[in-house]
Parts: sequence; C-alpha cells; structure tokens
Amino acid sequence: MKNISQRVGVFVDVQNMYYSAKNLYGSKVNFGKILEDAVGGRQLIRAIAYVVRAEEPLEQSFFDALQKAGFEVKVKDIQVFPGGQKKADWDVGVVIDMIRLSSKLDVMVLVSGDGDYKDAVEFLRNQGHRVEVMAFKPSASNKLIAEADEFTDLDADAAQYLLSPRRKRSPKPPVHYGQ
Repeated sequence: MKNISQRVGVFVDVQNMYYSAKNLYGSKVNFGKILEDAVGGRQLIRAIAYVVRAEEPLEQSFFDALQKAGFEVKVKDIQVFPGGQKKADWDVGVVIDMIRLSSKLDVMVLVSGDGDYKDAVEFLRNQGHRVEVMAFKPSASNKLIAEADEFTDLDADAAQYLLSPRRKRSPKPPVHYGQ
C-alpha cells in the first residue's frame, strides 16, 4: 500500500532493463516514466541508475539523459578478461547501496527482473522494509516476483515504459527562389 509519507529509494539495474526492452520489444526504456511511477507521489530520497561504460557512441548523452530524468548515475567500466570475455554487472553494488540507505528509507523500489536480487529482497523485507519490484514480466525471475511486497509488470502497459523509435528526418525539399 502506497502512502505519501513513505520515504522511497529507487534502484535501477539499467543493463537488465535495457536488454529486456531490446530483446522483448526492440525498443528502449523510458526511465523517466519508470521513476515517476516508482515514486508514486511519495517522498523520493534517492534514485540511482547503475550503468556500465562500454565506450559506445552516444553513451554519455544517455547517461546525461538519466541525470536529467532525476537519477544519480553510478558508472562502472566493463571488464575485459584474457580471452576476450567481458563482464560488467552491478548486482553487488546495488545490494550494498540498498542496505547502506535502508535506515533512511521506508520503501525500496528495485527496477530489475534479475533473480540474483531475490536474497537481498528477502533480507530487506525481514528487516522491516517494503520492497517493490518493477520489471517486464516475460524477462523477470518468478522467485524475485514472489519475494517482493509488490510487483509492477511493465509489460502490462509496455507502451508507456518504452520510447518510441526515433524516425529519421526526411530531407527538406529544395527551396527555389525567383522562378
């Protein structure tokens, strides 16, 4: 149950959400709308988006857009191991921040469907915190969903949580003077 006096922290596993939207819909996530619905009129204390730097073009503009939407952006560099294997996830960092901030929050909203968070959600709930999870259900762990106090299925109204693909501008017709 949402109460306007609740202090809320929002923790977004950007990579999980990015790949869920890309694989399910071929689209990008509207993180601003997710933040708005996660807070739900309550008192926002912190909103943190966890991202991975992959040295991609337009990456910094995406990070800037997250900040403009109201998120504190935490960046981790991708690790490349001998043999070319790449790894970058924020699971432990997200959990540490949730625990670190727990004394200042009544509600924690985890925006991810990753089942690796199940034990952290269970722990925080056992400490008396309300933990809500938001994710696209087709790519979310059933165990994580079951552990949460509330689950918001972004797939139920996916269009509002996705950005419509930008259309390429058609070239302007040539201007003819003095004919």
